[in-house]
Amino acid sequence: MDKSNVVLIGMPGSGKSTCGVIAAKVMLKNFFDTDLLLQGLERSRLQDLIDEKGVDYFYEAEEKAILSLNIEATVIATGGSVIYSEKAMEHLRSLGKVIYLHLDYETMMKRINNFTTRGIVVKKGSSLPDMYNERLPLYEKYADEIIYCDDNTVEETVEEIVKATDGD
Repeated sequence: MDKSNVVLIGMPGSGKSTCGVIAAKVMLKNFFDTDLLLQGLERSRLQDLIDEKGVDYFYEAEEKAILSLNIEATVIATGGSVIYSEKAMEHLRSLGKVIYLHLDYETMMKRINNFTTRGIVVKKGSSLPDMYNERLPLYEKYADEIIYCDDNTVEETVEEIVKATDGD
C-alpha cells in the first residue's frame, strides 16, 4: 500500500477531526474518523463504552478498530488515546505520514468543555494533567511531523497540514 494517507494524532481539542475534514477537501482525499469507526463497531458512544466496559476494554476495542483499517488517499483523524497501542501506531505509520497536532495543556482546557461526556480516556486515579503529561512523549515518539496549534486558526492548522504533506 502506498503511503498516501495522512494520520492526525493529538490531544483532545487539537483539531484532528475539524481540521482533518477540511484538509482532506483541500488535498482531494477522503476523510476517516477512527472514533466514529469504533462507535459503529461497538454500537456505543465512546463515553458509554468507557463507563460501562472500562478503560482496558476501550483500548483493546480501539486497537482492533485501527488494525482493521486498509485505506488509501485518506486523512485519518484518530482518537487521542490511540498512542497507547504500539501495534495500532505501527499500523497507522505503515499507512501514511503521522502528524501530531500539538496543544499546550492550557489551550486544551480552553478548547474542551465536555470532558465528562466526550469519551476522553483518563485512567482511574489519574487527573487530566496526568493524562496530558503521560501522552505527550508518546505523541512525539510516533510523529513524523509536529504542528503547534495553540495560536492557530482552523485555517492555519489546515494550511500547515497541507504543507507538511506536500511532495508525499
